[in-house]
Amino acid sequence: MEANEPVGRSARKHQAIMEAATAVFMSKGYAGTSMDDIAKLAAVSKQTVYKHFSDKEKLFAEIVLATTDRVDAMINLVSDVPADAEALEENLLRLARQFLTALTQPQVLQLRRLIIANADTFPDLGATWYEQGFERVLAGLAGTFRHLADRGLLRIDDPLLAANHFSGLLLWIPVNKAMFHGSPQHTPAELEDYARAGVRAFLAAYR
Repeated sequence: MEANEPVGRSARKHQAIMEAATAVFMSKGYAGTSMDDIAKLAAVSKQTVYKHFSDKEKLFAEIVLATTDRVDAMINLVSDVPADAEALEENLLRLARQFLTALTQPQVLQLRRLIIANADTFPDLGATWYEQGFERVLAGLAGTFRHLADRGLLRIDDPLLAANHFSGLLLWIPVNKAMFHGSPQHTPAELEDYARAGVRAFLAAYR
């Protein structure tokens, strides 16, 4: 914090820098981003950026790890599947739609590409993001499938593997297309088709 600067003003500057850094890193990549770019977009001096973040690497790590805070909402989502035999397919389809919608948002896909592109440079950061993010979601989904199996609705020996199968059936096509094209390529109608086909294939294997 700058000398005698109110805490609230410092916090606002910190948030402005974070938001600017996220936008610039997403647009230009890690190597193409400078602290000058971030300072300009945040409407602060470069000195202010360095007062809040000692270098570009620490700023990059903070914006990446800050996104894992959103995971709690995803965990609540995958945990909310009633053990209702009559409505099992309908409930899984609702989950599939919400899962696809959340994980194919443009900013989510951009962040994924950014982390993968810099995985060789920052392997620990990539691993931490995966462990605190998607891996936690998969663990929550595995718990849901274990609960459904205990109630006799699914036949599952390895709930975590089943969670990976479920997410893979949904995400493989739209995420890979986005990774290679650089932006989302799917339409809402295609996401609906992926959700329906994925749930049908999952139930064919596990019901």
